[in-house]
Order: sequence, then structure tokens, then C-alpha cells
Amino acid sequence: MKKLLLMVLSLPVLMLALTGCNNSLGEGKVHSVGMLVETTIHDQAWGKKGYEGLLKIQDKYNVDIYFKEGVKNQQQVNKAVDELVAKGVNVIFGHSSVYGEYFKSIHEAYPDVHFIYFNGGFAAENVTSLNFSGEAMGFFGGVVAGGFTKTNQVGLIAAHEWQPEVEGFYEGVKYQNPEAEVNIAFVHSWENTERAMKYYERMKEKGVDVFYPAGDDFNPPLIQRIQEDGKYAIGYVSDQSSLAEHTVLTSTVQHVDQTYVLAIERLINGELPGDTMVFDFQEGAITMGKYSDAVPDQLKENVKEMVATYKKSGELPRDK
Repeated sequence: MKKLLLMVLSLPVLMLALTGCNNSLGEGKVHSVGMLVETTIHDQAWGKKGYEGLLKIQDKYNVDIYFKEGVKNQQQVNKAVDELVAKGVNVIFGHSSVYGEYFKSIHEAYPDVHFIYFNGGFAAENVTSLNFSGEAMGFFGGVVAGGFTKTNQVGLIAAHEWQPEVEGFYEGVKYQNPEAEVNIAFVHSWENTERAMKYYERMKEKGVDVFYPAGDDFNPPLIQRIQEDGKYAIGYVSDQSSLAEHTVLTSTVQHVDQTYVLAIERLINGELPGDTMVFDFQEGAITMGKYSDAVPDQLKENVKEMVATYKKSGELPRDK
């Protein structure tokens, strides 16, 4: 299987299949599983985590899995779903909030397919929305940034305004360090690295020394540039300490891969509703990543205590 993985990942095609030996689900509730991705599975962030989730599903349930990259509009979704269904897929993950509207338009035409997507408000009998509560992770990332900055200038470069971690990060910085200024820029894209770099350069000139690049494709190259410039970063979605161990102070980690497996498990057990579901620190779906040795021990312990309190109470420490 490992040899097969290495071979198919090198092929310049959009949709690939990884085949399990047999369907071990007994009643056949899940035949094969597919995933649609707006950008790529090679982004070291959101797309990669989704692909890892597919691999875990294959490993645990021994089913065929498929994915299709670059699926960005209704026409492409319609074509991709038709192709997946023709291959026997009856569970399709839309690996982004945008797929809510696309699935809304077609789900009635596929009553035997269960559609699952992330971070949206639409649901139906055969459509489930899995929502990560990003505000808290942004808050704790902001606490680290606010407590670490030496210039009292912190930078947030996000993809979109609607990301809940944006407000959380701002509040976390201000909670920890009221004197710090939070510089915010929106790329309006998950993948426009050039634009993200321009925002980064402007913030760097202003004296920002800690950055939170909350995007997908532009995240790894930004962290590399931050490392080259001797600045610091908060990682996003994945534990990105491996990209720059000293530079990445910590990461706000969404365990998308584990949530994929949990969704399939609940579907098999008849416990996955056609509804919106929310996951946070309490479910273990979100955690803080590894801390850099540059982070002071006291700051690290303070954040760990805040996270533990939040997991019990569900409330963020917004006021001192």
C-alpha cells in the first residue's frame, strides 16, 4: 500500500483512488468515500489534514477512498459527484464551507449519498455540516502572541473576514497585552501567496514581530519567510512546529483527520444527523500544538491553564 501511495501521488491527475482489500462494514452502509477539495491536499494545512482523514478511514474501515482537487464551482461539483457516485461512492466530504451551497443544490438528486462538509449552516436529511469552533483556538493563539511580542505589534493575515479565529485572536492578544496593536489583513483567498506576502512585508515594516497566518496555501511559505526574517509565528490548522521549530511559537490545531473518522463512525452507527454539529476543545477536535523553546515557561503554563478551564466551563477569560 505504501508503494501504491507513492506512485499515485506523483501522477498529474485530479482524482485518485486508493483501494482497500474489501468492505468490512458488514451492512454496507458505507461503500466508498470521496472528498472534494477547493485547492490541494499538499498545502501542509487544511487540505493535507483532510487527506490524512481519508487515509485513516481507509485504514480503519478498509474501504476505497477517492479525492478530487481544484473543485471550486457548482459545475465542477456536479461533475465530480457524478463521477464519484459512478465509482460506488456513497459518502462525499466537501472539504470547505463553500460546499454547503453546492450540496444544497444537488443533494435531493442523490438520496443514497450522504454529503458532509465543514463550517456551514445548511443541513438536510442527507447533508451534515461539521463545524469547528475556531474562536477559542484563535483566542489562545492570541494570548501567546500578545504575551510574547517585544514590539507590541502583532500581525494577523487571514483568508476571510468570517473566520471565527480572527475575532478570537484579536481578543486573545488584547486580553494578554492591552498595549499591543493587532494589525489585520484579509487575503480574500486561501491560496493567494503573493498577496499574503505583500501584507506580511507591510506589517514587518511597521515592526510586527509575531504573525498568525490563518490561511492554507499561503501559510507554509509565509512561515518560511518569517523564519528567514527572524520573526515568530503562530501555526494554523496543523501543528506546524515541523516547518520551523523555533519560529512557530505554538499552533492552533484542528484535528480534521480525527473528525473525519468520527463522522464515519457515527454514520455507520446511525448517529450522524442531517444537522449542523459543532466540535471544539471539549471533544478533542481542537488543541494547541507543540510549544517552541522560545516561549517563556510561565506564558506556556498560563495558556495551558486557560485551555483546561475553558474545556470545563466553555467560557473564555475575556476580562481580567
